Amino acid sequence: MKTTTPQTAAAQAESDALRSPAAVPNSLLNDTAERFAGYAVMGMPFSSGSYLAFRRFPASSIGPGYHAVWLRSPEQQWSVYADAPPELSCARYFGAALTETKYSPVSAEWIGPCQLTVRVPGVVHWELEMRATVSTAAVTAMARRMPPSLWRNDRVLGAMGTLMGPVLGTGKLSFAGRVPNGQSFQAKPLRVWAVASSRASIGGVDAGVPRPLPQQDRLADFWLPQRGLFVAELDLRFPSTASVEGPTTAVPRKESRAS
Repeated sequence: MKTTTPQTAAAQAESDALRSPAAVPNSLLNDTAERFAGYAVMGMPFSSGSYLAFRRFPASSIGPGYHAVWLRSPEQQWSVYADAPPELSCARYFGAALTETKYSPVSAEWIGPCQLTVRVPGVVHWELEMRATVSTAAVTAMARRMPPSLWRNDRVLGAMGTLMGPVLGTGKLSFAGRVPNGQSFQAKPLRVWAVASSRASIGGVDAGVPRPLPQQDRLADFWLPQRGLFVAELDLRFPSTASVEGPTTAVPRKESRAS
């Protein structure tokens, strides 16, 4: 039996998007929720107080697929760099909590089956190595056996977060709730790996070694894990969308186009 690696899981997500009409799988189109499919580094805290996260959604029900890097400074200010406009990427949901959002090139290069390098030119150079552990294998096995209907039950997803956080050593985890712009979300990751090692430079400065933040951070109901996790076969749903005119559609406080 062929072993699925982070690289092959990512390649499958890219291939699935390309095979579907308009690069959107039918499962995303046949749903009234706004949906995204792909893979992600849920987050990684560093000893400098910086925090990084990565999202790659080759399939989107609302626009083109995109890459995004989330960056928290030691001063606890959040920025998002994405290669799709803010209204079609992470800032659509998290903009109210951001100090800045930038429409910028973002790249992800697989160096090996478990080695990934993420770059935002002139801003972030981030290297990661993933591995399977007993805990991640158990969580993956459980996730893949769950009936699809349970992935749309917020109470079940809440219980999963309560259970999986301690098992994975990440602190609190959330698979359902509300994001800063007011929409509800449901996350369905079917494969999980631990980040075994990571190093990053931010603005040319070493981010330090991976280390939990003194206090776990969150963006509304979305908790940022205190340990690096890579997830694949990720389906992210937003069952309710914010009103076009209400405060829940708050835009980032600063938006710019990176050169």
